[in-house]
Amino acid sequence: MSEQNFAGRTAIIVGGASGMGLLAGQDLAKQGATVILADVNGEKVEALAADIRANGGNAYGVKCDVRKVEDIENAVAFTKEKGGSVDIMIYTAGGFAGRIFNCPEPFQSRPYEVLDWGIDVNLKGALFFCRAVIGTMIEQKRGVMIVLGSIDGVTGSAWSVDYSAAKSGMIGMVKGLALLGAPHNVRACCVSPGPVLTRAAMANMPTPMGRAAEPQEVVDLILYLASDKAAFISGDNYLIDGARACMVR
Repeated sequence: MSEQNFAGRTAIIVGGASGMGLLAGQDLAKQGATVILADVNGEKVEALAADIRANGGNAYGVKCDVRKVEDIENAVAFTKEKGGSVDIMIYTAGGFAGRIFNCPEPFQSRPYEVLDWGIDVNLKGALFFCRAVIGTMIEQKRGVMIVLGSIDGVTGSAWSVDYSAAKSGMIGMVKGLALLGAPHNVRACCVSPGPVLTRAAMANMPTPMGRAAEPQEVVDLILYLASDKAAFISGDNYLIDGARACMVR
Protein backbone atom coordinates (compact mmCIF):
# COMPACT_ATOMS: atom_id res chain seq x y z
CA MET A 1 0.00 0.00 0.00
CA SER A 2 1.17 3.55 -0.63
CA GLU A 3 2.32 5.55 2.37
CA GLN A 4 -0.23 7.50 4.38
CA ASN A 5 0.23 10.94 5.93
CA PHE A 6 0.22 10.80 9.72
CA ALA A 7 1.78 14.22 10.35
CA GLY A 8 0.32 15.81 13.46
CA ARG A 9 -1.12 12.52 14.75
CA THR A 10 -0.18 10.76 17.96
CA ALA A 11 -0.24 6.96 18.14
CA ILE A 12 0.21 4.59 21.05
CA ILE A 13 1.32 1.07 20.11
CA VAL A 14 0.63 -1.50 22.83
CA GLY A 15 3.05 -4.39 22.54
CA GLY A 16 5.49 -2.09 20.79
CA ALA A 17 8.72 -3.84 21.79
CA SER A 18 8.67 -6.47 19.07
CA GLY A 19 6.98 -7.95 16.02
CA MET A 20 4.17 -6.18 14.25
CA GLY A 21 3.73 -3.64 17.04
CA LEU A 22 7.28 -2.41 16.68
CA LEU A 23 7.07 -2.42 12.89
CA ALA A 24 3.83 -0.40 13.01
CA GLY A 25 5.45 2.12 15.33
CA GLN A 26 8.51 2.49 13.12
CA ASP A 27 6.37 2.98 10.01
CA LEU A 28 4.09 5.50 11.70
CA ALA A 29 7.09 7.52 12.85
CA LYS A 30 8.53 7.53 9.33
CA GLN A 31 5.19 8.87 8.09
CA GLY A 32 5.11 11.78 10.51
CA ALA A 33 3.32 10.52 13.63
CA THR A 34 4.44 10.98 17.21
CA VAL A 35 4.69 7.40 18.44
CA ILE A 36 4.48 6.00 21.95
CA LEU A 37 5.74 2.43 22.25
CA ALA A 38 4.13 0.77 25.28
CA ASP A 39 5.29 -2.63 26.50
CA VAL A 40 5.88 -4.60 29.67
CA ASN A 41 9.59 -4.47 28.75
CA GLY A 42 10.12 -0.82 29.58
CA GLU A 43 13.88 -0.69 29.03
CA LYS A 44 13.54 -2.23 25.59
CA VAL A 45 10.84 0.16 24.35
CA GLU A 46 12.80 3.16 25.60
CA ALA A 47 15.84 1.96 23.65
CA LEU A 48 13.74 1.27 20.55
CA ALA A 49 12.16 4.72 20.78
CA ALA A 50 15.64 6.22 20.99
CA ASP A 51 16.56 4.37 17.78
CA ILE A 52 13.51 5.86 16.04
CA ARG A 53 14.52 9.35 17.18
CA ALA A 54 18.07 8.74 15.96
CA ASN A 55 16.60 8.03 12.52
CA GLY A 56 14.60 11.25 12.43
CA GLY A 57 11.31 10.09 13.94
CA ASN A 58 9.51 11.26 17.07
CA ALA A 59 9.01 8.41 19.52
CA TYR A 60 8.95 7.63 23.23
CA GLY A 61 8.80 4.43 25.25
CA VAL A 62 6.69 3.70 28.31
CA LYS A 63 6.53 0.61 30.49
CA CYS A 64 3.05 -0.88 30.64
CA ASP A 65 1.75 -4.17 32.00
CA VAL A 66 -1.70 -4.46 30.39
CA ARG A 67 -2.91 -6.52 33.37
CA LYS A 68 -2.62 -3.39 35.54
CA VAL A 69 -5.19 -0.64 35.11
CA GLU A 70 -2.85 1.93 36.65
CA ASP A 71 -0.21 1.13 34.02
CA ILE A 72 -2.78 1.52 31.23
CA GLU A 73 -3.96 4.89 32.55
CA ASN A 74 -0.36 6.05 33.00
CA ALA A 75 0.52 5.06 29.42
CA VAL A 76 -2.45 6.99 28.03
CA ALA A 77 -1.62 10.05 30.16
CA PHE A 78 2.00 9.83 28.99
CA THR A 79 0.79 9.70 25.38
CA LYS A 80 -1.28 12.87 25.81
CA GLU A 81 1.62 14.59 27.55
CA LYS A 82 4.11 13.81 24.78
CA GLY A 83 1.80 14.11 21.76
CA GLY A 84 -1.01 16.38 22.90
CA SER A 85 -3.68 13.91 21.77
CA VAL A 86 -4.47 10.23 21.29
CA ASP A 87 -5.37 9.80 17.65
CA ILE A 88 -4.46 6.15 17.07
CA MET A 89 -4.33 3.18 19.45
CA ILE A 90 -2.98 -0.09 18.07
CA TYR A 91 -3.12 -3.12 20.38
CA THR A 92 -0.77 -5.96 19.45
CA ALA A 93 0.07 -7.29 22.92
CA GLY A 94 -0.56 -10.93 23.71
CA GLY A 95 -0.10 -14.40 22.29
CA PHE A 96 -1.13 -17.99 22.92
CA ALA A 97 -0.54 -18.57 26.63
CA GLY A 98 0.06 -22.31 26.19
CA ARG A 99 3.06 -21.58 23.98
CA ILE A 100 4.34 -18.67 26.06
CA PHE A 101 4.25 -20.70 29.29
CA ASN A 102 5.37 -23.93 27.60
CA CYS A 103 2.23 -25.84 28.55
CA PRO A 104 1.82 -28.78 26.14
CA GLU A 105 -1.31 -30.02 27.95
CA PRO A 106 -4.65 -29.90 26.13
CA PHE A 107 -7.14 -27.21 27.10
CA GLN A 108 -8.92 -29.35 29.68
CA SER A 109 -5.65 -29.92 31.56
CA ARG A 110 -4.09 -26.49 31.15
CA PRO A 111 -3.58 -24.66 34.47
CA TYR A 112 -6.21 -22.05 35.27
CA GLU A 113 -3.54 -19.42 35.89
CA VAL A 114 -2.28 -19.89 32.32
CA LEU A 115 -5.81 -19.46 30.97
CA ASP A 116 -6.17 -16.36 33.15
CA TRP A 117 -3.05 -14.79 31.66
CA GLY A 118 -4.33 -15.42 28.13
CA ILE A 119 -7.69 -13.76 28.74
CA ASP A 120 -6.14 -10.90 30.73
CA VAL A 121 -3.55 -9.98 28.10
CA ASN A 122 -5.32 -10.89 24.87
CA LEU A 123 -8.80 -9.56 25.65
CA LYS A 124 -9.10 -7.64 28.91
CA GLY A 125 -5.99 -5.57 28.19
CA ALA A 126 -7.40 -4.57 24.81
CA LEU A 127 -10.81 -3.77 26.32
CA PHE A 128 -9.30 -1.68 29.11
CA PHE A 129 -7.01 0.20 26.72
CA CYS A 130 -9.97 1.04 24.49
CA ARG A 131 -11.85 2.27 27.54
CA ALA A 132 -8.87 4.42 28.51
CA VAL A 133 -8.55 6.14 25.12
CA ILE A 134 -12.08 6.43 23.75
CA GLY A 135 -13.12 9.28 26.05
CA THR A 136 -10.29 11.44 24.77
CA MET A 137 -11.06 10.46 21.19
CA ILE A 138 -14.72 11.41 21.63
CA GLU A 139 -13.70 14.80 23.04
CA GLN A 140 -11.33 15.34 20.10
CA LYS A 141 -13.99 14.27 17.59
CA ARG A 142 -11.48 11.92 15.95
CA GLY A 143 -9.61 8.71 16.66
CA VAL A 144 -9.21 5.08 15.69
CA MET A 145 -8.63 1.94 17.75
CA ILE A 146 -7.19 -1.10 15.99
CA VAL A 147 -6.78 -4.42 17.79
CA LEU A 148 -4.87 -7.43 16.51
CA GLY A 149 -7.08 -10.50 16.39
CA SER A 150 -6.30 -13.90 14.91
CA ILE A 151 -7.60 -16.44 12.44
CA ASP A 152 -8.29 -18.60 15.52
CA GLY A 153 -10.91 -16.08 16.61
CA VAL A 154 -12.78 -16.74 13.35
CA THR A 155 -12.30 -20.46 12.79
CA GLY A 156 -11.75 -21.63 16.37
CA SER A 157 -8.96 -23.93 17.52
CA ALA A 158 -9.26 -27.09 19.59
CA TRP A 159 -5.69 -26.64 20.76
CA SER A 160 -6.03 -22.98 21.81
CA VAL A 161 -9.61 -22.67 23.05
CA ASP A 162 -8.78 -19.80 25.42
CA TYR A 163 -6.91 -17.91 22.69
CA SER A 164 -9.82 -18.41 20.28
CA ALA A 165 -12.22 -17.08 22.91
CA ALA A 166 -10.16 -13.95 23.49
CA LYS A 167 -9.63 -13.19 19.81
CA SER A 168 -13.28 -13.83 18.99
CA GLY A 169 -14.23 -11.46 21.80
CA MET A 170 -12.24 -8.72 20.10
CA ILE A 171 -14.54 -8.92 17.08
CA GLY A 172 -17.62 -8.22 19.19
CA MET A 173 -15.73 -5.56 21.12
CA VAL A 174 -14.92 -3.46 18.04
CA LYS A 175 -18.56 -3.60 16.92
CA GLY A 176 -19.67 -2.07 20.19
CA LEU A 177 -16.87 0.49 20.14
CA ALA A 178 -17.71 1.45 16.57
CA LEU A 179 -21.33 2.13 17.50
CA LEU A 180 -20.27 4.12 20.56
CA GLY A 181 -17.75 6.16 18.61
CA ALA A 182 -19.58 6.67 15.31
CA PRO A 183 -21.40 9.92 16.23
CA HIS A 184 -18.03 11.40 17.23
CA ASN A 185 -15.88 10.37 14.23
CA VAL A 186 -14.20 7.64 16.30
CA ARG A 187 -13.59 4.29 14.65
CA ALA A 188 -12.66 0.76 15.75
CA CYS A 189 -11.41 -2.19 13.70
CA CYS A 190 -9.99 -5.67 14.25
CA VAL A 191 -7.30 -7.14 12.00
CA SER A 192 -7.09 -10.93 12.13
CA PRO A 193 -4.02 -12.50 10.52
CA GLY A 194 -3.46 -16.10 9.62
CA PRO A 195 0.12 -17.35 9.96
CA VAL A 196 2.67 -14.52 10.00
CA LEU A 197 6.43 -14.93 9.83
CA THR A 198 7.08 -13.32 13.20
CA ARG A 199 8.09 -16.85 14.26
CA ALA A 200 9.70 -19.48 12.06
CA ALA A 201 7.12 -22.09 13.10
CA MET A 202 4.41 -20.07 11.38
CA ALA A 203 5.80 -21.14 8.02
CA ASN A 204 4.46 -24.65 8.73
CA MET A 205 0.83 -23.52 9.03
CA PRO A 206 -0.91 -24.28 5.71
CA THR A 207 -2.77 -21.72 3.65
CA PRO A 208 -4.26 -22.11 0.16
CA MET A 209 -1.73 -19.51 -1.01
CA GLY A 210 1.07 -21.79 0.12
CA ARG A 211 2.84 -19.35 2.44
CA ALA A 212 2.58 -17.30 5.60
CA ALA A 213 2.27 -13.53 5.55
CA GLU A 214 5.22 -11.21 5.87
CA PRO A 215 4.80 -8.96 8.92
CA GLN A 216 4.90 -5.89 6.67
CA GLU A 217 1.81 -7.10 4.80
CA VAL A 218 -0.21 -7.11 8.02
CA VAL A 219 1.20 -3.77 9.17
CA ASP A 220 0.34 -2.19 5.82
CA LEU A 221 -3.30 -3.16 6.38
CA ILE A 222 -3.25 -1.84 9.95
CA LEU A 223 -1.81 1.50 8.83
CA TYR A 224 -4.34 1.81 6.02
CA LEU A 225 -7.18 1.30 8.50
CA ALA A 226 -5.57 3.88 10.82
CA SER A 227 -5.37 6.46 8.03
CA ASP A 228 -7.84 9.01 6.72
CA LYS A 229 -8.17 6.88 3.58
CA ALA A 230 -10.22 4.47 5.71
CA ALA A 231 -12.37 7.22 7.27
CA PHE A 232 -15.65 5.37 6.48
CA ILE A 233 -14.45 1.96 7.72
CA SER A 234 -15.40 0.92 11.24
CA GLY A 235 -16.80 -1.93 13.29
CA ASP A 236 -15.61 -4.97 11.40
CA ASN A 237 -12.95 -7.67 11.35
CA TYR A 238 -10.47 -7.81 8.49
CA LEU A 239 -8.95 -11.18 7.69
CA ILE A 240 -5.47 -11.27 6.16
CA ASP A 241 -4.94 -15.02 6.05
CA GLY A 242 -4.08 -16.24 2.54
CA ALA A 243 -7.59 -17.80 2.38
CA ARG A 244 -6.86 -20.05 5.38
CA ALA A 245 -10.37 -19.46 6.75
CA CYS A 246 -11.76 -20.90 3.52
CA MET A 247 -10.18 -24.26 4.40
CA VAL A 248 -12.48 -24.66 7.39
CA ARG A 249 -15.71 -26.56 6.80
